[in-house]
Amino acid sequence: MMGRSHALSGWVAGLAVAPLVGLTSVAEVVPFAAATAGYALVPDLDHPGASASRFLGPLTGLISAVVRRFSGALYSLTKGPRDEDGTGRHRHASHTLVAAIGLGFLAASLGDRGKWAVLAVALAGLLLAVHVLGDWLLAAVVGAGAWTVFGAALPGTTAADALQAGLSGIGGWIGVAVGLGMFTHCLGDSLTRSGCPWLWPLPIRGETWYELRLPKLLRFRTGGWVERLLIAPALLAAGVLLLPGVYPFIISTISDGETTQSVHRIFSGLFSWNV
Repeated sequence: MMGRSHALSGWVAGLAVAPLVGLTSVAEVVPFAAATAGYALVPDLDHPGASASRFLGPLTGLISAVVRRFSGALYSLTKGPRDEDGTGRHRHASHTLVAAIGLGFLAASLGDRGKWAVLAVALAGLLLAVHVLGDWLLAAVVGAGAWTVFGAALPGTTAADALQAGLSGIGGWIGVAVGLGMFTHCLGDSLTRSGCPWLWPLPIRGETWYELRLPKLLRFRTGGWVERLLIAPALLAAGVLLLPGVYPFIISTISDGETTQSVHRIFSGLFSWNV
């Protein structure tokens, strides 16, 4: 999938998984989902033209080159007898469940190095997501962060105390956000024609790098009309509906007696006729 679709899928995955890791308020869910969206772009560091590779110019370009070389070397060392004779540089090492879990644990372990290290990892994911999805995401996270620092502070606590508590909270979920974002990217690529070998190093049909993909009729081309006109809008809608309180608000609005009667009158007019 394209970068925007990957980021949107990471945002949706973050919103869906947040309650499972104990995050329920907007102030908690929005930063988590934003970081997940950013790290859903990281696997494509193995492509020089990807958003993640161009994010910080020469710096991320250098990281991209290292990732590609490592991926190519790993592919050469571990490919099975039926794996194709490719370079193994794109959609290989960084597109695996092993990479997602490994970087997730690495991010989680940064909590031992201090809260500011954890904040740096979260900010990297946020800024990468903003780079692809737009400034609205930054505004949403800043608003949620402000609420955490000022609005949700207990009586007698300072803004600094609330900030420290917020940083501690980030340390509790940053590893999940990194791993979840990267794995969501892999699942997204499995929907495309090219597939994704995210079960490496499990050998399947003689291939160590077996590309998992949908049945042929259900696959779509990266950047094609299915992704642009169906997948991306569906992800955008889900990304709104899964925000805390949005879906219950819509249901309660629809359940309102006057609203229901209005909808009923509209549909009655549309679908009633004389035989």
